[in-house]
Amino acid sequence: MSTTDRKHRGEQAEAGRDGAAATAPAHARPPRPHAPARGRRARLLDPLALAAVPACMAATALLAPDQAALIMLAVVVLTLALFFAGYEADRPGLRQIMPTVVLAAFAAAGRILFAPIPDFKPVSAIAIIAGATLGRRNGFVVGSLAALTSNFFFGQGMWTPWQMYAWGLVGYLGGVLADAGAFTRADGSVRNGALIACGAASALVYAVVIDAYDIIGFLHPITVAGVIARLAAALPFDLTHAAATALFLRVLYAPWTRRIDRVVRKYALRG
Repeated sequence: MSTTDRKHRGEQAEAGRDGAAATAPAHARPPRPHAPARGRRARLLDPLALAAVPACMAATALLAPDQAALIMLAVVVLTLALFFAGYEADRPGLRQIMPTVVLAAFAAAGRILFAPIPDFKPVSAIAIIAGATLGRRNGFVVGSLAALTSNFFFGQGMWTPWQMYAWGLVGYLGGVLADAGAFTRADGSVRNGALIACGAASALVYAVVIDAYDIIGFLHPITVAGVIARLAAALPFDLTHAAATALFLRVLYAPWTRRIDRVVRKYALRG
């Protein structure tokens, strides 16, 4: 047998093994290789990195430095950099990256599509679905990338890192709640009441981050009357966002998670 024939047959055998691994049931496939050690360490540090932002907010609210907005901006940018560095440290393959990028693109496109209705947007809902199906880290990435890319349409500014963090946090918490069984029952059916409640609450988490940044960074001095006025002005938009998130989750969660879960199980993508 010639060298060319042996090489050709070797490639066919390798392709056959890859195809069998992709189509075999999840319990019959070989285990995934372990992530690099630095990726696992970064994964464990994710909650601490995310907690650094509210901790910084609390400190600046108490100390009221002159450059509060700049200090908080530096911390949130550093948090995003650390999170994405940890995500990269896991060395995700193309198969794992593609669903994340596609969901981020859907979220960004949905935000642009519904732009005529202020704060009626599917970004939080899609970030939660990403966290529930692909894992909390991918949920964060979907929310962050959706904010970054859609702001090329709406306009970039110092608010962009805050929107990236807030929507990323919504996706991350969606993964945490899904892991705790908040969205589905043991038989796989969806807990629609809990899903709607969590969706509305997650949109309010986004609002708390954005409103707190606005108040702490730009309201000087911080007074009760000033805080109430800022929150009252933002309340209609925050409630619209909460209602939209609950609505989009109710409509999209069951069909999207079924389709995404099939891909996740086939290629062992959950991170």
